Amino acid sequence: MSVNSSLDLPSNIALVHEWFTPRSKGGAENVVQVIDDLLTEIASQPELFSLVNQESLQKDSWLFKRTVKTSFIQKLPFGRSHVQQYLPLLPFAIEQLDLEGYPLVISSSHLVAKGILTSPDQLHISYVHTPVRYAWDQMNIYLKRSVLRRIGLGPLIRWQLLTLRQWDQLSSSRVDYLLANSNFTAKRIWKYWRRRSEVLHPPVDVNRFEWNRPREDFYLSVCRLVPNKRVDLLVRAFNSLKLPLIVVGDGVEKAYLKRLAGPTIQILGFQSKEKIESLMSRCRAFVYSGIEDFGIAPVEAMASGAPVIALGKGGVLDTVKCFNSYSVKGATGLLFPTQTVKSLVKAIEFFNEKKLWRDLNPEVIRNWSNSFSHDSFKNKFEKTINRVWRDHINSCDIATSDLSSSSRNS
Repeated sequence: MSVNSSLDLPSNIALVHEWFTPRSKGGAENVVQVIDDLLTEIASQPELFSLVNQESLQKDSWLFKRTVKTSFIQKLPFGRSHVQQYLPLLPFAIEQLDLEGYPLVISSSHLVAKGILTSPDQLHISYVHTPVRYAWDQMNIYLKRSVLRRIGLGPLIRWQLLTLRQWDQLSSSRVDYLLANSNFTAKRIWKYWRRRSEVLHPPVDVNRFEWNRPREDFYLSVCRLVPNKRVDLLVRAFNSLKLPLIVVGDGVEKAYLKRLAGPTIQILGFQSKEKIESLMSRCRAFVYSGIEDFGIAPVEAMASGAPVIALGKGGVLDTVKCFNSYSVKGATGLLFPTQTVKSLVKAIEFFNEKKLWRDLNPEVIRNWSNSFSHDSFKNKFEKTINRVWRDHINSCDIATSDLSSSSRNS
């Protein structure tokens, strides 16, 4: 990685994320950690900002003893542990963070982080994981099983989401340069914000996984058990096929899925990283039926040498190279066309009949996953921020020159 190309970056950089809490640790938080590592390597350790912070108190966290500047939500009852309960206040709260004195501001945004206020002299680059899903195209999926809707608060929630959509679109215009985590997210950014964005796939820790272990006779799903993941489709399909399925994850749908599951299905709930790594390295295939903006878990499965059977929509179109009947060369999985039990059952039956787990080479699958590695992300991100920073400096110089010329002429 080149250091000289980064010498022009400022020494005081702000890095903003929605929240740092042990209750919410996933792909977005991993992106922030990798960006923090990169900026520390090529410029200086950035100052961290978020709505709330509990992570820096955790001894096993990368943030242990780091200073994180937070919003007033930090001091509200249960604010640090249940920040999302203050959803109507979050747009206002993020705007109160004081970022004066940071020429370069980078936000990692899946809800409100991109809405920070910056001056014309500051460059704001936002890495967007998604425009707010439950405020836009997935609103009705979330509301369908919402407890608050069932107790009569549906109209109030819809009104709050209307105001969130309006702010989400308005605040998107404040960002100088947008990065999207997939082509699907870039399309959603254009659809809802009417902004162009550069696609940069997020980093995945592919080196955690073993790819050359023997495959066993079970299928695997790993994700949060929430409505938009559509794990219910997997359960119904494997009930119909009477094939072994292991479901790993926790969430509001867990009890419902346990009631739905037949004798060939295990709902394991939360599992350790080591247990997940072991299951991924041994499963016959990884199955996925949700529509994700990117989807870390399918890439992790491929890093384990496991073929992926997934819905052919969303971020997996960037990550899974689909088998076709003409050639298996380079394929890493099988995509099914519609989000239905029937479509999924047909895909699994085809996978079994053709014994594709024998033809889809684990080493080829693993090698493909390397294109989403930490190093790959860092190299691309460094080039992008250097290019955008140089363009920003040049535009500021031109504006200053024009102003000086105008002043002399007057």
